[in-house]
Amino acid sequence: MTLQHPADRGGSRRPTFERLAEGASTFTSSPVFFAFCLALVAAMVIVHAVGLDIAWLVFVGDCMTAVTLLLLALLKNSELRAERAIQRKLDAIAAALLEAQEGEPGKAHDDLRNAIRMEEEI
Repeated sequence: MTLQHPADRGGSRRPTFERLAEGASTFTSSPVFFAFCLALVAAMVIVHAVGLDIAWLVFVGDCMTAVTLLLLALLKNSELRAERAIQRKLDAIAAALLEAQEGEPGKAHDDLRNAIRMEEEI
């Protein structure tokens, strides 16, 4: 198990957890997941309204808690990846500006182009 930040792990192949987290983030932003959450909330309301056994209340509450914890983990993972990407871009901008003040654009300019994914003009 590694405790490095996902952006610092390096390599061209993304780790399994990162691929899983990105796929889960995509799924949780879909209408299907919204419908699932809406159904879960509706189930909670129905269980309370009908007055079902306490076991059903606990089951639905536990399901909602599990979904909440998973979403929290995904949110934190997305936050860290976005934060690191922004920092890399800011570092590239700062280096390119410094390089431009000192003269001819070079490696920092290329790094900036890669960081912000500028299209090559033909």
